[in-house]
Amino acid sequence: MTNTARLVGYLCSADIFGLFILLSVALHLAYTKMDTMLSHLNNCPSVMVREPFKNGGPWGRLFLLSGIIGVVTAPHIYLRDGRASAEDLINFPAPLKRRLILLKRGAWGLLGAMGAFVLLYKIIVAYQI
Repeated sequence: MTNTARLVGYLCSADIFGLFILLSVALHLAYTKMDTMLSHLNNCPSVMVREPFKNGGPWGRLFLLSGIIGVVTAPHIYLRDGRASAEDLINFPAPLKRRLILLKRGAWGLLGAMGAFVLLYKIIVAYQI
């Protein structure tokens, strides 16, 4: 294994560590702010369908949080079908909305970086750089 490949391996390890941090932030939000989020989205059928999963442990809370993130970050999809309430989305707290957007962007960014690191590693091994 070359030093370059080892460096990319370390970058992948740092990326995995970042994903674990992101998961812990998501769990923290799911356990501390879930009641607030549900009270502001009580007229959104797409969220209320998932509401029983709140009592399903960490995975259930993450499932519910992912539904809330979907409604908050891409409301046009849910408003068009009537699965979200425009009034609920307008009244949703802005700081919490920002956190959810950052959580989603961070997850996509870290997953994209991981894909780039894996691709870079394959190129390094193929050309023995």
